[in-house]
Amino acid sequence: MRFLNYFFFYTYIGLVVLAGFWGAFLLPWMDFPYLMEMDLSTLPEHVKINLLSQYRFLRALELGFGLFSLLFIKEIFNNVKFNKLFLTIMGMGILARLVSWLVDGTPNLLLLFFFAYEAVGWFIIMVYSRKLGIYHDIKR
Repeated sequence: MRFLNYFFFYTYIGLVVLAGFWGAFLLPWMDFPYLMEMDLSTLPEHVKINLLSQYRFLRALELGFGLFSLLFIKEIFNNVKFNKLFLTIMGMGILARLVSWLVDGTPNLLLLFFFAYEAVGWFIIMVYSRKLGIYHDIKR
């Protein structure tokens, strides 16, 4: 269980950091044809600028969450507040993907893969965290 926990933690966070940095500071426009099957050249210039600005902002937040997770990994697996915060943030991303699927329609296979991978990873990290016993120290 320990191996699976850290495998999913590091692969998820690694991708979050990589995608966050790439999308915020390097080549965000390259994500659109691959992830969203969208050609930015078909948009009016002001719409494209606004979309890229918002996309960079959201990717920067993703990068920040990844860096936070790497810097505080010890606390995430030893402190209830950090653990709950990490699992809540990760879980909100998964929940947002699920809501989008239900409300907006079925995404492409790559985004479905991300959804499944994140959900499995979240579950494994949550179970492993409970097995560590950090939740037994909570005063009720």
